[in-house]
Amino acid sequence: MKYIHIYYISFLFLSVFSFSQERILIEGSVVDESNFEIPYAAVGIIKKNLGTTSTSEGTFSFIVTTDELEDDLEISSIGFETFKINVRDFINSINKKITLEEKTTQLNEAVVYSPLFYIKNAFKKLKENTINKNHQLDILYRRWDVEENICRFFIEHFINVIDRGPSSSSIKFNVKESRNSADYRYVKNMAKVHPMQSTVWMNPIRRGTNLNSFDWKKTENTFYDGEDVMVYEGKDNSESLKLYIGFDTGKIYRAERSWVPTVGRSQNGIWLYKKNSEGKLYLSYHQRDWKGARKLPNNVINILKSNGKSVPDFVPVEFRHEFYVIGLEENKSKFSKFQQSLETKDMALYKIPFNEFFWKNISLPPETSYFKKNIKELESLYGVPIETQFKYSN
Repeated sequence: MKYIHIYYISFLFLSVFSFSQERILIEGSVVDESNFEIPYAAVGIIKKNLGTTSTSEGTFSFIVTTDELEDDLEISSIGFETFKINVRDFINSINKKITLEEKTTQLNEAVVYSPLFYIKNAFKKLKENTINKNHQLDILYRRWDVEENICRFFIEHFINVIDRGPSSSSIKFNVKESRNSADYRYVKNMAKVHPMQSTVWMNPIRRGTNLNSFDWKKTENTFYDGEDVMVYEGKDNSESLKLYIGFDTGKIYRAERSWVPTVGRSQNGIWLYKKNSEGKLYLSYHQRDWKGARKLPNNVINILKSNGKSVPDFVPVEFRHEFYVIGLEENKSKFSKFQQSLETKDMALYKIPFNEFFWKNISLPPETSYFKKNIKELESLYGVPIETQFKYSN
């Protein structure tokens, strides 16, 4: 059993713990019956709104206390039976690999209504099916900036977000902590707003999508956490959507979007929702990728020319955004002290001193091969360890 002793607590995300209480790290992986990893599974203690989302490689980690040892750990994923195990039993088990059994849907192929009927019904029920009052999400937001297929910048924010669910078009947020690598970018592309705000605008179930403009088809039937689920795909001239909708409840458990942005070649994203202790949905994970190209700034062009090197017209650029919701609080009296971030600027422009204690004690998602690859590239550019970059680059 892995314990983390807390002797001094000064951070908001730890404020619920007493000075003498022990925190226990729960970590493992989620696979199917063929031993293939299951990405983006909901993992947690539902009745206490504790948990996380498994990574793209099916791994997970989060922190509990001794108060949760007799609770149930639940793991759910679309297409599989929900798995439950006592927290203490899981901690004491040698095998930390959780195997989910594939679940066959009970839906037949008979079409009662058109796809658009079910989709519109799901959107009408958004307020009913999601947390529609103010709630706090504690979010770990990451962005990788890749130029010419090499990661040249990485930044991570811990953010308190006050949300009202997808029936609302706005959020309030406060950037609490930040760490970033050294900035090795040629093209320092700066967004006009923090990408947390862009995540809201781009979400297909909260951006006022014109559902009638899409050609909708049901592509498959599946299953999620005790409910049959219908999967619908829609396409129009510039984008495609994919929605996973509960047959009985109309709950939208997952949304995927691919589109041609105003600037750039392509962009795609996924938004995952999971249940709180009352069965209401809230956003639990998001990832999106932007691909395109940028012109080199004049100072870089001059350096290349002075060294006798050719100057490309454009440099291929990619941005990957990813965030994990690592905390949910619905009791307003327990919200973190909030100072809304009103400035509209790129996340790299938030100048927050590096808090080494915070980043050593927060429960970070397990490192994936993508994460390790990019960190290795950042370290190899000038031979500077990533921890040194974090310490001196903020």
